Amino acid sequence: MSWRWIGRMTVYLVLLTGSLVMLLPLVWMTSSAFKPLHEVMLIPPTWIPEEPTLDNFRAVFAQFPFGRYFLNSLITSSLVTLSVLLTSAMAGYALAKFHFPGRDLVFILVLSSLMVPFQTRMIPLYQLAISLRLQDTLLGVMFPWLVDAFGIFLMRQFMLTIPSDLIDAARIDGASEWRIFWTIMLPLVRPALAALAIFTFLGSWEEFLWPLIITSSDASRTIPVGLQFFSEQYGTNIHWQMAGALIAAMPMLIVFFLLQRQIIEGIALTGMRG
Repeated sequence: MSWRWIGRMTVYLVLLTGSLVMLLPLVWMTSSAFKPLHEVMLIPPTWIPEEPTLDNFRAVFAQFPFGRYFLNSLITSSLVTLSVLLTSAMAGYALAKFHFPGRDLVFILVLSSLMVPFQTRMIPLYQLAISLRLQDTLLGVMFPWLVDAFGIFLMRQFMLTIPSDLIDAARIDGASEWRIFWTIMLPLVRPALAALAIFTFLGSWEEFLWPLIITSSDASRTIPVGLQFFSEQYGTNIHWQMAGALIAAMPMLIVFFLLQRQIIEGIALTGMRG
């Protein structure tokens, strides 16, 4: 038995232990969502429901408009993701493959914006939303996130690795810049687009602070804000809270489990080529 094998097994054991510790809250939340309240309060807790029930989910939808919250989150997260993909790809293409005065300065400004915390921009953004009459609307929930500086940086770094000879050959053949962008560049940066789409969707889905500030009615609240109001009103009903939290987490879990290969591929390729 070599020391290398022992070291590898030790690393695997540490990673497995860490994974189990990280998964324990998720497992307990899922289990509690299907338990009646008296079973949730048992000490020591039971990990497998002895009396599994779906009444918690029925109660959540009956007491609060969770369906509306879910739909609002789905609409805003999807539109924000599409906007970020389009604007990031276009800006990344311009900064990577076009030469114009001030290009490097523009890129530096984009990177500089990443160092500005959202909390310092929150009040100006709120005043802008009020002046544009976007308060308590889905567009108001979305507009601070429609363009993402990290997405521009990611796409620019990825597009730098694509040979400019492909673009020059297409231009010689008479292809327009739009056709080059749609038919050549976008297919080649698909791994980076997939990773960016996943990160953007998940980040938009779990965004809490801005929707809390800009919304004031159930018509435009997203599911994290709705879950907070639900927990404040039904704080003693832990089984209902766990059911609501599971509903809120399901899209993120589904996206991760279905697209984890694209996440790893996008990050790995971007890291090697950037």
